[in-house]
Amino acid sequence: MGAGHAHKLYRHGHSPVHDLPPHCKIAAAFCFVVVVVSTPRESVWAFGLYAVLLGAVTALARIPAGFLLKRLLIEVPFVAFALLMPFVVPGEQTQLLGLSVSVPGLWGAWNVLAKGTLGVAASVLLASTTELRALLLGLQRLKLPPLLVQIASFMIRYGDVITDEMRRMSIARRSRGFEARGVRQWGVLAKSAGALFIRSYERGERVHLAMVSRGYAGAMPVIDEVTASRTQWVHAAVLPVLALAVCLLGWTL
Repeated sequence: MGAGHAHKLYRHGHSPVHDLPPHCKIAAAFCFVVVVVSTPRESVWAFGLYAVLLGAVTALARIPAGFLLKRLLIEVPFVAFALLMPFVVPGEQTQLLGLSVSVPGLWGAWNVLAKGTLGVAASVLLASTTELRALLLGLQRLKLPPLLVQIASFMIRYGDVITDEMRRMSIARRSRGFEARGVRQWGVLAKSAGALFIRSYERGERVHLAMVSRGYAGAMPVIDEVTASRTQWVHAAVLPVLALAVCLLGWTL
């Protein structure tokens, strides 16, 4: 799969969570999110316990709380959507902070915020303890369609290349005195976008030809075979199993 590729979410470390095989962590995170989504929204205490479980994993992985909280800002658009729900969802009205809000809307907002935040936190934890290359190997190990894995791999690898190309084009425009201050400059930006597309397309063709000339026949060679022992699977299963117990209590109590 090529050389390692670091990303901004990943935090290098040596912990029991970092050392787990990537496919174990992916499966555990996916199962945890499914359990959280399946929990009745009225069981408020259950979501508190889920947060405690994630906090324990964060401590075990030695991930600073500030690092995790900053990455959770990605869900701000969902928070904004949730905050609107008490005002737009029809149903029984109640007073909150002097405002008339919908009771079903309040429950809906709580449902989105609680489950969304926990899901994003689990994803951030997964990304914080697993390199992108390892994530791709884990998805391949979990029998995700090879074509999807290859598309994700190329997207990750050449995303930075295209971003660097955009940065160089921006520097070139500024060095010639160009500044986008209004509608009149949109034509130049549109031409730059077109040039970037053509360059990216041509680069993709060259890369494909180079791969074919080296024997590429539709499948990438697996350099590192990622395996997991039964003990590692058991360790990875602790989080979703405990979450499942909480979920079952939420449905029965």
